[in-house]
Amino acid sequence: MIRPSAIVFLLFVLAGPGRAADPWVVIEGGEGPGKGKQVVLVSGDEEYRSEEALTQLAKILAGHHGFTCTVLYAIDPQTGEISPNEQKNIPGLESLRKADLLVIATRFRNLPDEQMKEIDDYLRAGKPVVGMRTATHAFNIPKNKPYAHYGNGYAGEKKEWADGFGRAVLGEKWISHHGHHAHESTRGLIVPGAKDHPILRGIADGDIWGPTDVYGVRLPLPGDSQPLVLGQVLEGMTADAPVVTGADAKKNEPMMPVAWVKTYSVEGGPKGRVFTTTMGSSTDLASAGMRRLLVNACYWATGLESQILPTANVEIVGTFAPLPFGFNGAKKGVKPADLK
Repeated sequence: MIRPSAIVFLLFVLAGPGRAADPWVVIEGGEGPGKGKQVVLVSGDEEYRSEEALTQLAKILAGHHGFTCTVLYAIDPQTGEISPNEQKNIPGLESLRKADLLVIATRFRNLPDEQMKEIDDYLRAGKPVVGMRTATHAFNIPKNKPYAHYGNGYAGEKKEWADGFGRAVLGEKWISHHGHHAHESTRGLIVPGAKDHPILRGIADGDIWGPTDVYGVRLPLPGDSQPLVLGQVLEGMTADAPVVTGADAKKNEPMMPVAWVKTYSVEGGPKGRVFTTTMGSSTDLASAGMRRLLVNACYWATGLESQILPTANVEIVGTFAPLPFGFNGAKKGVKPADLK
């Protein structure tokens, strides 16, 4: 007779590190420059399908480039299902303790202190960050909580955290929809003088396009921020739509940066590299140029910029049919294991 404990052990071995019961997905890296690097991708937004975008990005990073990726999700604690509207639970953040890179695409999360501590510890170590779309307003934490300074628009006593995580770490908080949301899409143009930055290797004007609109930012961006890509506002929702005209033409005078790099430091601690893009919905990742931008950014952030190739593989891995962005539009009944 096989003992129950033996059966449990056998199931553990067969399932491996990303077991079906885990509320996250682990994708082991294959061969590539990223082999041995650990990337933690944190999703959790109600609108832009970050659970889809980051899962596909993780598959590309692991399958084509060798990074081992752990994707975290907003999880309904009652059902174990991915629930983008769940603002208070992203299990697995302890994986940041061994991470070489944090990729974040959350929106207005109010996480418990023990989960926020994992993020805070990671940042205090000066480790690199890639922020996507709503990460500029990643957190919304009440004033009476220990990590209130992470909240979007923070205006408390910690002056170095003015405007919260978005401004202090990524370079900007939530400001505005600069383009007409869901009506005017975004074409990426290389910032004059930035074309030789390693993140832009293999990317030309117009390669980057997404149906998400341009976000407004305050110019100039703070500190040592270096804009890389400008967002040209288009009057339609296709890549070949014309540039806006008439009164809307002023939206491109000047154009807003939609991707930039900078460094950050928490309270005088070690400096870390940051790449931020205000694009990054799951539908944006249908653009090969957008995928290349993100993959290149992950190389750069982890110190592998010398190995960025302009012809590196950024093809979709498996099936990828991103849902349109919009509130309450996520697929229901999905558990992390279903996405692997």
